[in-house]
Amino acid sequence: MKIYSLVLLGAVSSVLASPLPRALPTPVSGATARSYLASLTVAAENNSPAYDRALFVHWHTVSGSCDTRETVLKRDGTSVVTDSACSATSGSWTSPYDNVKTTLASDLDIDHVVPLKEAWVSGARSWTNAQREAFANDLTRPQLAAVTDNLNQAKGDKDPAEWMPPLASYRCTYVRAWVQVKYYYGLTVDSAEKSALTSYLASC
Repeated sequence: MKIYSLVLLGAVSSVLASPLPRALPTPVSGATARSYLASLTVAAENNSPAYDRALFVHWHTVSGSCDTRETVLKRDGTSVVTDSACSATSGSWTSPYDNVKTTLASDLDIDHVVPLKEAWVSGARSWTNAQREAFANDLTRPQLAAVTDNLNQAKGDKDPAEWMPPLASYRCTYVRAWVQVKYYYGLTVDSAEKSALTSYLASC
């Protein structure tokens, strides 16, 4: 399995230069996601050896003094102002999972669409540390989004058979992103997860 290198600097430069608020990169179409899902290996989750969050280094420096979290906050917000350390001091954000608005960066977590533990039990346990770090900081795929912190905590490491964004109009985007990330990284799906994804993608 080949994990492609992330060309972070160019991607981040173009994102930060954009005058329009953005969210995570647009996922593949519903048809493409259905095709990707059909090709994914179905396998039971495997947590041996046991998951350790420290094996997924994040947030790493992206550009200058800005790390991945700060870069996503800048990308996903409107009129975001940062200090010399790249911390957001003002701005406005709308969490795509629940449409909740905030002007406090501290109200937001950066969600891994495919959670780190979910990646671990579906294949990332065999990756190198560098590959796991690339996954945990991936700004190129639709893998990172600024969302309401308590909602992210409620999601935890759940897959779409166990948890979905409460905003129904966003679910198609979410499952397309989920499948794209799993496909790109060669991760497996379990049977309940595949059934849920199939059901949601049928209406995308």
